Amino acid sequence: MIAVRESNSRGKASFGWLDSRHTFSFGQYYDPQHMGVSALRVINDDKVAPNAGFSTHGHSNMEIISYVTKGEMVHKDSEGNVQTLPAGEFQLMSAGSGIMHSEYNASSEESLHFLQIWVQPNEKGGQPGYQQKRFVTDSALVPVITPDGKDGTLKIKQDATISELNLAYGESIDIPANEERNYYLHVVEGKLAVESKKLSAGDGVAISKYSRLAFKQCGDEAVKAILFDLP
Repeated sequence: MIAVRESNSRGKASFGWLDSRHTFSFGQYYDPQHMGVSALRVINDDKVAPNAGFSTHGHSNMEIISYVTKGEMVHKDSEGNVQTLPAGEFQLMSAGSGIMHSEYNASSEESLHFLQIWVQPNEKGGQPGYQQKRFVTDSALVPVITPDGKDGTLKIKQDATISELNLAYGESIDIPANEERNYYLHVVEGKLAVESKKLSAGDGVAISKYSRLAFKQCGDEAVKAILFDLP
């Protein structure tokens, strides 16, 4: 089964300093048909004005991933982490038994654009954690987050693997899949064909009951996307 989630059908939120698009139900946006896929609960496409951001607030029992596509984000949390997240790097914060944090646009002149992703953990409580890394994209599909942190990936508290997909002009990739698993792909940049479906930036697609996944770049620019392999 393939179900496309078009960019322009996502939920919307605008607060002056924040312009956000919600792939799944979040905040004041509620759609019972779009509550997440497997353990993937949130994909928010956030644009934050200069000198603005999310003030200190708390979370527990959630794996929270940030991926900056434009600008820089400043992260602070109650575990003592103070970090700057530039475009192209992945941040994984395990909220565990509870953590307070803030995320701000580091610039006073340019907007910040990033994806905020929440994955429900398969274990509750525990010590909160913070991880951050830039990955070398020397192949079409690069795992960045895994259950065991193998090969230098960030370690998540869930049976889930998150990979960055990069396809140059005319490039395609065909990868094996498990028919018992759930997959979700979110397009960050470019145009991408998934089987017979054509997607653009901001679009997503849920895939299940497939033994192989075929992706092909189409259009004039390279493709960047994030692929979720979920229980």
